[in-house]
Amino acid sequence: MNNPYRPIETEVLEVIPETPTIKTLRLKPKEEISFKAGQFIELSIPGVGEGPFTPSSRSSVKEELHVSIMKVGKVTERVHQLKEGDIVGLRGPFGNGYPLDEFKGKDVLVVGGGCGFAPLRSLMYSFFEMSGELKSLYFRGGCRTSKEMVFKDETAEWAKRKDLNLRLTVDKGDETWKGHVGLVTTILDDVKIHYPEGIAIVCGPPIMMKFATLKLLEMGFQDKNIYLSMEKNMSCGIGKCGHCRLDVYYACKHGPVFRYDKIKHLKEIWD
Repeated sequence: MNNPYRPIETEVLEVIPETPTIKTLRLKPKEEISFKAGQFIELSIPGVGEGPFTPSSRSSVKEELHVSIMKVGKVTERVHQLKEGDIVGLRGPFGNGYPLDEFKGKDVLVVGGGCGFAPLRSLMYSFFEMSGELKSLYFRGGCRTSKEMVFKDETAEWAKRKDLNLRLTVDKGDETWKGHVGLVTTILDDVKIHYPEGIAIVCGPPIMMKFATLKLLEMGFQDKNIYLSMEKNMSCGIGKCGHCRLDVYYACKHGPVFRYDKIKHLKEIWD
C-alpha cells in the first residue's frame, strides 16, 4: 500500500500569471499522478507548508499537471514566488471527482465563480472529450471584475464550440468589458433545458454557491441533480485531522464533490 503522506518530487515547468492574484503552475511529477476532474492534490513547499488544490488541467494528460492558485495566505504567497526549475512535493489525488458516466445523455449546466474557474477548467475539458455523449452543455461564469477573469483566451475559444453554450458576466464593468454586467445568477434564465431532469454543477466562493444553488432550485432543478464543490478547510487530505468535517462527512474524503441533497440539511455548508 502506498504511503499517503509521502510527497512525490515535482518540477515546476512554468509559472503563468492569470490575474493579479492567480497563477497557474505547470508541474511535472517524477511519478505519474492520475486524477479525475473534481479530485484534489496536496502541494507542499519544504519548510513552508502544504495546501490542497484542485488540478485545472486535462485529466487525460498524464505527463504533467496544472494547478491554478489564488494568493490568499502564507503557503499560497510562497507558491506565487516559485519559478521554473523549482522543486515542490505533490500528494494525491484525494477525494471524489464528478461522476461523469452518470451525466451521459443529460443536459448539463456548469456555473462557476471567481477562483472556481480553476477546477472547472479540468471538468470542462473532460466534457469536451465526451462531446456527443451529453444532450447539451451550458457554461455560465462570473467574476467581480474583468481583471479577475481567468483563462480569458481559452474561454474565448470555448465560446466558438458548437457543443457549448457559454456566457460570462462581471459584477462590476469597466471600459475593457463588453459583456454582461451583473451577478452570475442573472445569466441563468436563458438556459433552455428541462430543469427537473438536468444536471447542475456549481463551483466558486461559498456566497456565490449559496445563491446560485437557490436560483437553480427556483428554476426547477432537483436537489439530487445539483453538484457542489465543497473545499472546506481541507488539510491532511485523508480524513484524519478533522479540519474539513461537515457533520458526518469529511470534505477531503467524502467530497469535495457533493450532491446537494446529501448536505442541504447542514447549516454550516455555506460558512
